[in-house]
Amino acid sequence: MDLYQELILDHSKQPHHAGLREPFDAEVHHVNPTCGDEVTLRVTVDGTGLDGIIRDVSYDSQGCAISVASASVLADEVIGRTVQEALDTFAGMREMLTSRGKVTGDEERIGDGVAFAGVSKYPSRVKCALLGWTAFTDALIRAGVDAQALTDHTTQGVTP
Repeated sequence: MDLYQELILDHSKQPHHAGLREPFDAEVHHVNPTCGDEVTLRVTVDGTGLDGIIRDVSYDSQGCAISVASASVLADEVIGRTVQEALDTFAGMREMLTSRGKVTGDEERIGDGVAFAGVSKYPSRVKCALLGWTAFTDALIRAGVDAQALTDHTTQGVTP
């Protein structure tokens, strides 16, 4: 079995940081209407700008292995980082996942997120892999991170 496929299966069977924890600054619930995947995600942030620190991400995810594993990788990659670093990771994930296989992903930028490179070849699965990430950005806004700075930052250098 391919190392990356194994990583996705490992994260889906034993998701890291799973389970909703308190305290939290914001909670969101997102659903992928095309397949029924769901995630409830909580975020705790120290600060309100791009230099704020992600102190915790906890979640309850129900759905396919890709959706659950992606939420697990998200939590691993962003906890302890600044909002700006977390958004850079999200932008790298989105760029890779929406590339239809043209971008393999930069491990320095997205860490274990590179395991999802193959998902980009299956457009119907991209929303599964991005569900937790879009919930995360929504939670950041609800936690008080400046929405315009967030939007400006996540759209830089990303081709639609």
